[in-house]
Amino acid sequence: MFYREAGQYKTNYAADMAVFPLRQDRIGIAVILAIALVGIPLIGNDFFIASVMIPFLVFSLAAIGLNILTGYTGLISLGTAAFMGVGAYSCYKLTTFFPGVNIIVLILLSGLFSAAIGVLFGLPSLRIKGFYLAVATLAAQFFLQWAFVRVPWLFNYNASGAIEVPQRTLFGLPITGASATPETRYFVCLGLVVVLTWFASNIVHGKLGRSWMAVRDMDIAAELMGIKLLNAKLTAFAVSSYFAGVAGAMMIFLWYGGGEANDVFTIRLSFTILFMVIIGGLGSLIGSFFGAAFLSILPTALKFGLPALGVPIGGATAEHVTFMLVGALIILFLILEPHGLARLWQIGKQKLRTWPFPY
Repeated sequence: MFYREAGQYKTNYAADMAVFPLRQDRIGIAVILAIALVGIPLIGNDFFIASVMIPFLVFSLAAIGLNILTGYTGLISLGTAAFMGVGAYSCYKLTTFFPGVNIIVLILLSGLFSAAIGVLFGLPSLRIKGFYLAVATLAAQFFLQWAFVRVPWLFNYNASGAIEVPQRTLFGLPITGASATPETRYFVCLGLVVVLTWFASNIVHGKLGRSWMAVRDMDIAAELMGIKLLNAKLTAFAVSSYFAGVAGAMMIFLWYGGGEANDVFTIRLSFTILFMVIIGGLGSLIGSFFGAAFLSILPTALKFGLPALGVPIGGATAEHVTFMLVGALIILFLILEPHGLARLWQIGKQKLRTWPFPY
């Protein structure tokens, strides 16, 4: 009785086509944003913010990027981590060439270079799809990962081959570098994720998003209806790679604070983000957050939560248990609920619309 649309009248087309047509949904989003903006910084300690919340936001953005390509357009990609690496190295080079430009602007601009590389490796999607396209993106993963090591210009010829994150400030507060606090980095990540999620929501609910979904359902029928497959597929690769590139720059500059990016953007990370999309739900933005929350919080919860409850478990054991649980859940979701946690959330909301009545 608390979640229903009775009495909420629509007087124009914009209200009828709103992303959140129910007042309760809008209130829920406002409450979530208030908790993220005020509650978590007040309640959470530095370890929780740096080890749980920042990784969750970074992985959420990367999962949204892959979901645009795989969930909304139906194009399989196994090179998400490589495109994230392009964004990280691009941001590093931009900080070298333009030291006076705000780091947030450079993080957003780094996604453009990743989008260009994504379009380049997305050209085979015009002729191949399915397993063969997955192999093509896998080749992009291995090639770019090789370039991250063999092209010293990318890491400014550092002997260690690592990205050295410089200190940059915003309104006098350091947001990158060793002196940046976890709370400051968390607020920057939260702002970027909220803005880019809003941007992605407007895209997938607009003309471009509908063309992607038409290509996903049946590309031949979409072409017969006048949708240009060249534009639809390449824009999907470009937007997906842009989100991945920004997520990669955030991972190095706002989460890790530097390090050898080649050891970070591996094929394992590509599969991890793919698992987030599968478990969270294909073709759903909120599913990207569900999947990212599950796979980013689960290892930390097993490693530190169980010992806090009196259950002794080592770090290696927790990692093995995580692999077992993720594998089992992927099989279960593919068999029982292919649309993932997002579909379960949708079913729960539909039940609340009629509760306490059976129909």
